[in-house]
Amino acid sequence: MQRALRFLGYRPRSEAELRNFLVHGGYSAALAERTLAKLRGLKYLNDETFARNWARSRAEARGYGPRRIERELRIKGIGRPLIREVMGETFAPGDESARAKSLLTKRFKNQQLDDQKWLRRAVGFLQRRGYSSQVIFDLLKVTVEDD
Repeated sequence: MQRALRFLGYRPRSEAELRNFLVHGGYSAALAERTLAKLRGLKYLNDETFARNWARSRAEARGYGPRRIERELRIKGIGRPLIREVMGETFAPGDESARAKSLLTKRFKNQQLDDQKWLRRAVGFLQRRGYSSQVIFDLLKVTVEDD
């Protein structure tokens, strides 16, 4: 229990992360499950709250798009139905495009995106941040026409 609490003390974790930590730390699966149940009862462990907070913080603080956040949540062991629910709350329809545009203008404010070199860099930047190809294409098409 102390080892699990210390691990949770650094940052919030999903159940799967904590389970893997305990099992790889040499504890039996049964002991890990009992510890997880106790932590759930104490409200120290809640995948739904974790996923909501993770998605919101990654979208707002780092400007990550839905694809990157979905991938991170899958890696952390969150189930697909919960991921879909959280992503629906985090990114409203049309919100992805607005966030991508804001990120693009902040990062490439002094660059001419009609130059192929800067256009490729902008596309790569938005792809690494997790925005869909359709949003990137629509955004850069509008940006190039407006310039």
